[in-house]
Amino acid sequence: MRHWLSTGFIVCYLAALGWGIVSHALKFQTFSHPVMYYLVWDMFCGWQAYESRNHLIAEGESGAFYELSPAPWGTFAPFGDLPRTHYDSYGHTYRKVALTTLANTKHEPIRRVLVVEECWAKKYNLPDHLWSLKFDEPKDPFSYFWLRASFTPEGDPIEVHQDFIAFTTGATLVDNPRLVEDAKRGRPFFAVSPYHRTNGGRFEDPTAWAGGPNSFRAFAH
Repeated sequence: MRHWLSTGFIVCYLAALGWGIVSHALKFQTFSHPVMYYLVWDMFCGWQAYESRNHLIAEGESGAFYELSPAPWGTFAPFGDLPRTHYDSYGHTYRKVALTTLANTKHEPIRRVLVVEECWAKKYNLPDHLWSLKFDEPKDPFSYFWLRASFTPEGDPIEVHQDFIAFTTGATLVDNPRLVEDAKRGRPFFAVSPYHRTNGGRFEDPTAWAGGPNSFRAFAH
């Protein structure tokens, strides 16, 4: 009996790891369930030089702004005191969190919902005593605020933008004349991401939906 139990455990363990590798390689169902975090092999994805926070804000018809996350009844913090919305760099839950807060609170009519990304250099996270040992300049934290997306109170997208780091990376490349000339000599192509498949497997001309509702898919889950 013990032999069968140990064999079954090994088989299940290897099957779970195998499924995680296949899911990660094919980009298939990688976000289907929170348990996938323990199966998909993405633990060493690298680190950025900027810290970021995601703010969900509702704009009322009077011009007043309301913070939608954390909600009045509290929020889930997976680690420490940082709410879960700040872990969602892809924006899979922004719309759901914002609409849940609006549906369960009393407020004036809402004009639109904003997703604002705040970024600052991680060096400003150093405690003051370590900062004074490493830098001669005074510690003066500075944040960049970037509009990631906006949508109606019903959840329909109004505008969507890439994250601040991706934008600055692209701007840096465009600002390089040599890279611009190399791009002009290259051949154009469409890069299809599995994360944006919405047509049931049918290949369609991307120009038919680029910039439309489907481009908001990352925020509309």
